[in-house]
Amino acid sequence: MNSFRKRRWPLALLALLVTMAVLAIVAGSAVALHKTSDTTFCVSCHSMQRPLAEYQGSVHFQNHAGIRADCADCHIPTQPAAYMMTKLAASKDLLGELTGKLATEERYNAHKLAMAESVWRKMKAEDSATCRSCHSYAAMDILEQRPEARKAHPVAIKSGETCIDCHRGVAHILPDMRASNASGAAQLTALAAADKIDTRPLYAISTQPFTLSSDDNLAAGTLFPAVELLPLRHENGRTEAELRGWQQEGVTGAIYAAKGKRVISAIIAPEAAPQIKILATEQESQTDTRWHRVSLRLQVASDTLIADRQQLWQYAASLMTANCTGCHGLTAPDRYTANQWTGVIKGMASRTSLDTEQLRLLTRYVQEHASDMKPAEQGEHHEE
Repeated sequence: MNSFRKRRWPLALLALLVTMAVLAIVAGSAVALHKTSDTTFCVSCHSMQRPLAEYQGSVHFQNHAGIRADCADCHIPTQPAAYMMTKLAASKDLLGELTGKLATEERYNAHKLAMAESVWRKMKAEDSATCRSCHSYAAMDILEQRPEARKAHPVAIKSGETCIDCHRGVAHILPDMRASNASGAAQLTALAAADKIDTRPLYAISTQPFTLSSDDNLAAGTLFPAVELLPLRHENGRTEAELRGWQQEGVTGAIYAAKGKRVISAIIAPEAAPQIKILATEQESQTDTRWHRVSLRLQVASDTLIADRQQLWQYAASLMTANCTGCHGLTAPDRYTANQWTGVIKGMASRTSLDTEQLRLLTRYVQEHASDMKPAEQGEHHEE
């Protein structure tokens, strides 16, 4: 019995030491994980001085309520598995610091888009979990929000959208989005290259010249992006189609998508104006002007047309999300009338990375979905 007791004490002591060692390791790991999540640690690297300056200029750093969201609040989820995965993935940031990947302003800007898109994808996949740790649809007093938010949040709740879908650039300045913008245009070009063999409505993927016949070499006018055409014939890489729209009486140089609205579908050369057919005439009540419902037969390159207009709208919506959310969140298209959107886009254009073609498509998108556009005016012109 005594020998058994003598053997038991060393075993008990060993178990105690192992337990203490495990507790020490666990406690040390917890402290290390906590310390490496601290904002002071996050911005201690030289390459983090730029995002630090952006963050310090944001509402998440300083605001009227005195509530501050630290780096970890936005970038490190609290769920155990996601937390550990995020901490492990952060090791690549140390490698980048050691190799000087972001050591200069030029290098930082060159990688900023890729870093931002990586964060956006991660937040999207996690249903913006870090945002939702502070913000909740259920806790929102929507009536106290700004007009844009009062309109956007109920729609987002109903459609199951997540925070990052609309709120990018809320803590950091948006990167140069030109490369991302161009990738969407390339996808549309690839879709438009498909053979055209039927008479479904088609839509221009970008600004395109058109002729009146296959024998013409000179352009008879210019089509604008997302304009609907009713195809009549496809031959030798050209599509003969009918363009329908509206012309204000006395103004033969343009065809519009809707009566009384500056939603331009095409610019018409003077020599092509006599070929326009008047289908009907109506009085526009607000301006007391006469408008003609018109049609024009034209020809355009087949590989500039696409059958699925939603592909165009999805691209336009992505342009809006990527380029317009940094200052004021995402503005619902029905926030303004079709005519008001023209001035809004022009006023904001210089603050984005959008080129002329992308701005035209974005303008068409918001105008077609503006507050004063009826469903029949939002792209469904072929029913007549």
